Amino acid sequence: MSTLSDPVSLSSPRGEDAGLTPKELAAKYRLTVSGRRPGLFEYIRQLWARRSFITAFATARLVAQYTTAKLGQLWQVLTPLLNCAVFYLVFGVIMNSRDTVPVYIAWLCVGVFVFQFSQSAIQAGTRSISDNLGLIRALHFPRASLPIAFTVIQLQQLLISMVVLVAIVLLNGISPGMTWLLIVPALALQALFNTGLALVMARVGAKTSDISQLMPFLLRTWMYVSGVMYSVSGYIEKWPPIYQKLYSWNPATVYMDLMRYAFMPESFDKAKYPGGWDAAGNALPKALILPDHIWMMAAVWGFGAFVLGFVFFWKSEEEYGRG
Repeated sequence: MSTLSDPVSLSSPRGEDAGLTPKELAAKYRLTVSGRRPGLFEYIRQLWARRSFITAFATARLVAQYTTAKLGQLWQVLTPLLNCAVFYLVFGVIMNSRDTVPVYIAWLCVGVFVFQFSQSAIQAGTRSISDNLGLIRALHFPRASLPIAFTVIQLQQLLISMVVLVAIVLLNGISPGMTWLLIVPALALQALFNTGLALVMARVGAKTSDISQLMPFLLRTWMYVSGVMYSVSGYIEKWPPIYQKLYSWNPATVYMDLMRYAFMPESFDKAKYPGGWDAAGNALPKALILPDHIWMMAAVWGFGAFVLGFVFFWKSEEEYGRG
């Protein structure tokens, strides 16, 4: 089968082809558009077939990321730890937020590690197409492989740094419990959410490269309003109920609350999410699965963002690397 990329004559058709339009000629000789976007299910099949490429690409980029640094891969752990130290000094000590939350150091570190996962995945996804045009123009593969691979990189970094996070939690006197099993589904839902946003921002970043300069400011604003370094419940308690409800759907807050609940259910904000505790403030036996509506929020954000982001990115598959 020929394609439109094959050499063709630019002169008017002669003989039996005389009078045929380009569209009719293409149909007659079964010409197809080079690089045409496949159907959605075919695209998913192609992407699944390249799962080994995605994981290998992600692992190689992760290893190469710190090769020029003297401390090498230690920066995967040092970066979030340094952020925790700075936030503890500013918000915990100077602004005295450490007295408003039990086991503040562990609470803070969980929030920083979880938010940085989303922040880094979205930033990397924004540049995933524009920074890899050479690879895109040289090889044929589903372009969604790139933002997905960059999200996998951030997930790998988080899993490595989780060793340190667990140590911090244990050093704060928190013993492992059944709720620690919730860490896996919470991270899985957040990974889906991050992948969806990375796909959206990859398409936006491919068309508007300036967005990558704006993203750090937007993400920093999102961090400050999401309660990463301090509890926001005291600040919003006087808001109208409808605004409090809308705020509770903030995905960053949802995933941080899930992870904080998993690691330390005794420090969970009982005022914000009532229903899982008795009158004395003790967790009820159902604490492993509570609070149900937070899991519903996390699932809606995770699956919703992934599906919408994937379709949004696929719609422009033909345009990546063109122009």
